[in-house]
Amino acid sequence: MLLSLVFSFRNEEKNIPELAHQVSTAVAGIEDLKYEMIFVNDDSSDQSFQVLKQLQNQYPITIINMSRRFGVTPCVLAGFAHAKGDAIIYMDTDLQDPPDLIPQMVKCYRSGAEVVHTTRTHRDGESALKMWITKKAYRIINTFAEISLPENTGDYKLLSRNVVQHILNLPESDPYLRGLSIWVGYRQDFIYYRRHPRFSGETHFPLFGKGPVREFIRGLTSFSATPLYFSLFLGFSSIIISLLLIIYALITKILGLATSGVSGVLIAIAFFSGIVLMTNGVIGLYIGRIYTEIKGRPKYIIRNIVSAPLQAD
Repeated sequence: MLLSLVFSFRNEEKNIPELAHQVSTAVAGIEDLKYEMIFVNDDSSDQSFQVLKQLQNQYPITIINMSRRFGVTPCVLAGFAHAKGDAIIYMDTDLQDPPDLIPQMVKCYRSGAEVVHTTRTHRDGESALKMWITKKAYRIINTFAEISLPENTGDYKLLSRNVVQHILNLPESDPYLRGLSIWVGYRQDFIYYRRHPRFSGETHFPLFGKGPVREFIRGLTSFSATPLYFSLFLGFSSIIISLLLIIYALITKILGLATSGVSGVLIAIAFFSGIVLMTNGVIGLYIGRIYTEIKGRPKYIIRNIVSAPLQAD
């Protein structure tokens, strides 16, 4: 069996040597296994590439250098496209997700699982606010989506060659990988673990940064059109409220109870304007995804690939 391990990274020079060591140690005890590590360099500005070049003398490492910064998902897809393994594991490079789960993941795969998820029971080093917001984000996505996205199940997974090929064949320009790993179906197993603090450096995905926000929007809009129907519901609700306000105004006029003033008018205008703007915003999210898809640009551009000979563990 050949196992491919895919890592998307940017500026992780301090974490990469320890990651390579832990991965090599984790796979060493697995029988009848060869492995390769594919590091996809998302245009790092530190010494990560030089560090990897040196590590190629010790480990079966292939380096894929992107032409510019594309983000995590395109880099993972590039790794998938160049992976040769019967199964592919992808994970972050910050060592929050322990490589010592790899033998369990391979065992699940060998017993028939096509997708093996890792689910975090605890998340050390992360604030209560981040945990609360993350939990609510999962709930919102699951409320609207046509798939059931497991909570606290991130980007540390094993996928069979069959599943990876299905994902690569999809024409989507901006796929939501966490959702697609559920959407493809097949047998799916789960492994539970305690997530560690980051090994070194600071996170590249702050709570309110572009990455988590875009991932939430991608997850919300990739598997459901329900928010659009919710906008339609708001439109009907505003019409009903408007009719009630008109009836109320007529009654107070007939009974001589109407009073002069503009506060009610301003409140009504603000209320309906908010509904219109929110509805337009939801529609805009979907139009934005349509715009991205119809451009037909490639998901990523690779500058070069620096390969190393395949080695046994």
